[in-house]
Amino acid sequence: MTVLTPADQSYDALVDHVRAGALGPDPATQRIAVAFTTRQAVRHDGRGTGYRNEVLSLRLSEAVGSCAVEPGELPESALDDCVGADVARLLEHPLPPVRVAALDAYLMHVTPHGPEAGALRVPLPAGSSLEKSRARAKAVVELLDQPAGATVLVVGVVNSLLEALRSRELEYVPCDLKGGLTEWGEPVVADALAAADRCDALLVSGMTLGNGTFEPLRRHALAHGKQLVMFAQTGSAVLPRFLGHGVSAVCAEPYPFFWLDGGPGTLHCYAGGER
Repeated sequence: MTVLTPADQSYDALVDHVRAGALGPDPATQRIAVAFTTRQAVRHDGRGTGYRNEVLSLRLSEAVGSCAVEPGELPESALDDCVGADVARLLEHPLPPVRVAALDAYLMHVTPHGPEAGALRVPLPAGSSLEKSRARAKAVVELLDQPAGATVLVVGVVNSLLEALRSRELEYVPCDLKGGLTEWGEPVVADALAAADRCDALLVSGMTLGNGTFEPLRRHALAHGKQLVMFAQTGSAVLPRFLGHGVSAVCAEPYPFFWLDGGPGTLHCYAGGER
């Protein structure tokens, strides 16, 4: 595998290396066989609020790459654009979620998750949607190496993650582009980078790949020596490529996601080093 240096390991540089065939087969020879969207609405028992998710997924051979989108924003034509198209063409698609899902599928195909790639498999037990959400949150928060009382910027508000941070006696600043309030009435900030200065560590959703906010946060963590932990359904095969380049750890969760099934699942946790 080609190892990139810190100077050229940005998201755009990674895409350029894929286009050039530096990390695997020529992406122009790799065609997407299946494109699909997954939509859900959820309100866990005992919770006063709910939410909706929508995810674009592309299948390349045995691999599935995904990118979350804001519900209702993905045009129906996107699926037709993707089916039968080669990865090189989709990396140039005008829609960022298509580009991210294509990159994720390609990298998942080239380097699947597993011990050989440096990942620790973490079993996710069967259970209700809330039980599985809390189990995932526990695995994610365990990747944070922060003392009690530290403040964590949480980009992409997930109530179970906030609960898990509380159990560790960690303070947090919840952030989401939609703003609003958390389950407990706490204000949610909309500008992650503005809030990052007052936080000791960053806990960030892979959705930031699709909305263009990942790179500024990665550069902030790199410049200030802060721990950046990613929880990734979006770009689960993309984000481990940034380990040692601003990203400290990744909890990767490729499709199918924990909220799709009540049975057991698997998380793939990466901590430190380069992939």
